[in-house]
Amino acid sequence: MLQITRPRTIKTIVELRDIVRDWRRAGDLVALTPTMGGLHEGHLSLVRAARRRARRVIATIFVNPTQFSAGEDYETYPRDDVRDAELLAGAGCDLIYAPSVDEMYPEGFATTVSVASTTNGLCAAHRSGHFDGVTTVVCKLLNQANPDYAIFGEKDWQQLVTIRRMVRELDMPIRIASSPTVREADGLAMSSRNRYLSGAERPIAAKLNKALFASADHIAHGLPLDRVIAACSKALLSAGFDEIEYLEARDAHTLEPIDNYAIAGESRLFIAARIGKTRLIDNVAIERTGLTE
Repeated sequence: MLQITRPRTIKTIVELRDIVRDWRRAGDLVALTPTMGGLHEGHLSLVRAARRRARRVIATIFVNPTQFSAGEDYETYPRDDVRDAELLAGAGCDLIYAPSVDEMYPEGFATTVSVASTTNGLCAAHRSGHFDGVTTVVCKLLNQANPDYAIFGEKDWQQLVTIRRMVRELDMPIRIASSPTVREADGLAMSSRNRYLSGAERPIAAKLNKALFASADHIAHGLPLDRVIAACSKALLSAGFDEIEYLEARDAHTLEPIDNYAIAGESRLFIAARIGKTRLIDNVAIERTGLTE
């Protein structure tokens, strides 16, 4: 029987840079997949996407404290290093970089990387300081690993657009690639936080993506945006969701709000909703095939 060897796990910047330097001397391309652990098929799809682009693949596992707002689930965020290593081995990962908080943020650390415009509204309006934490840690990880590619999932579309802008504007020689949202059999977007859902909440949660896809289709066929959003919000609250934090159509590239669907260009419909103690996010493209712009 073929045995899969677990990738080596390292914990320091010095080790990471030494290994990447050796790979580069051998002429290998390097791809990075940043994660916070608690892995699922969505994360593994990023690793496989990285493998298609580069000979060497690094996955990071770091639960980043600076992107959690007060009262969020930093202490209870899913952690299972042994299981994560096994999953990464099967997906073709070469190296796991799992730094400590002290390694990433030494005593006296006082630098923040902030990206304006793309962090206005959506998740940023409900998670104070979240995106500054994301952009700071991603900037550090990219500088530490110096990959040719970094792969991010499309479920966190606001994060994806923000990181692309950061990399472009800081002149970082790294190509940011995206991988489509991976969904459960019933369509719920995969997330480490899905395990917070109770048995009673799980089938309710599955209605989120169905309502989102249906709403995007209604908008694509010309129904008024405000009416579609109101109807979708009402339906989800009636189905058992406790709160709709936001449900908005935005430009796919700039994340500027859309209040008139006659606007040209690619658009997406974004949602964040709460059920019990679980916060779910999702987004889908608004496909306007056949419509005149």
